[in-house]
Amino acid sequence: MKRMRIHREGRNLLLIVLFIIASLFVFFLCYPDKTLTIVLLSLMAILLLFVLYFFRNPEREIIIDDSSFVIAPADGRVVVVEPTMENDYFHEQRMQVSIFMSPFNVHANWYPIEGDVILSEHQKGRHQAAWLPKSSTENERSAVIIKAENGQTILVRQIAGAMARRIVTYAKAGKKAHINQHLGFIKLGSRVDVYLPMDAEIYVTGGELVTGNETIIAQLNDSNKQESKKE
Repeated sequence: MKRMRIHREGRNLLLIVLFIIASLFVFFLCYPDKTLTIVLLSLMAILLLFVLYFFRNPEREIIIDDSSFVIAPADGRVVVVEPTMENDYFHEQRMQVSIFMSPFNVHANWYPIEGDVILSEHQKGRHQAAWLPKSSTENERSAVIIKAENGQTILVRQIAGAMARRIVTYAKAGKKAHINQHLGFIKLGSRVDVYLPMDAEIYVTGGELVTGNETIIAQLNDSNKQESKKE
């Protein structure tokens, strides 16, 4: 049976809420008029449930025998599947797959593929609604470029939304990217974009619901095979 844990990004907030609830309970025992305390305790109980729900960290492990598969880096709904000119890093056309996370989705982000992290950087920006196309280039965001085992590179972009105010990225340049491990975490509604080579085979469509670290969204072509064909 899979255990449900609290993500490390929410543990400090959880401790603060529990401390306030404990303090209110002591106040409840000492204060003659209980009405206000009961109201406050009820509100804090609701906040506690929200923290537990939002920062839930389900145990997920995918076992695959083909390193070319690209796994969904986040829970949510696919909002974009289209060729896009990626001008920040690759300066070429890439196949973009974007996943929008509502406040009700798990907000942990996973590595979508095995490989080497060759770039990880944060960019300041606006906080528009994350489903808008221009949020990919105008909103606050973090970019992680991974060189897959077959030599191809992909870009994973974490994007803050209108509600999200903090992007956490664990990926570091020079480190390994492993599936089943967290790439980062985004607080409140936001999205994750994946930029794949144009010859990647895409397995998802717009409007489809995907599960982070479970749903296979694409497959990379073997760059070595492509070079052999050219020769």
